Amino acid sequence: MKLLLGTTNKGKLIEVQAALQGLPLEILSPREFKIQEDPVEVGTTFVENAEQKARFYFERGHLPTLADDSGILVETLKEELGLHTRRWGAGKDATDAEWIAHFLERMKNEENRRARFVCVLAFVAAEGHVSFFEGHCEGTITETLEAEYLPGLPLSACFKPEGSEKVFSALSLEEKEKYSHRGRALALFREFLSVAIKEADTLQP
Repeated sequence: MKLLLGTTNKGKLIEVQAALQGLPLEILSPREFKIQEDPVEVGTTFVENAEQKARFYFERGHLPTLADDSGILVETLKEELGLHTRRWGAGKDATDAEWIAHFLERMKNEENRRARFVCVLAFVAAEGHVSFFEGHCEGTITETLEAEYLPGLPLSACFKPEGSEKVFSALSLEEKEKYSHRGRALALFREFLSVAIKEADTLQP
């Protein structure tokens, strides 16, 4: 089965590929379809934005497509981030280093460092039907970056999930799958896809 991952974020591509490893999939990216446009995100929820991205790439790649919308909700910053996480602060065109430097400076004098990551995956099947898979992770923002991070995921170096002594990016991919919002959503998607693949196999003559 061919699956198009509707993202140009290198860090997300690595995490999704690791989470789906072992399934009979050929995972493709927008680059392989020479899709250079970006989807317009005008939804008011993570679900709406995830579906917009998935349908955008589905319409251009003509393959079953998986896309995500994710963000962080920081208690002390109220509604400043969330749906607008990557576009917040230093802006969507900022480098990872510029974005995270601005974020840490904004958090410098905040005592309440509680935060929550949210991820919604939207999967558009061959017939155009869409399914959703959601994951959450509670944790705290550290005062400094405590590890290197994958491209496109700078927050992973200063977010420590509940139950872990390490920030996201200091965990192995297997450990991160256990704790992270995206890992939990991907676990649900993997279960869904495994069943769908088995059912398809049983229908083969």
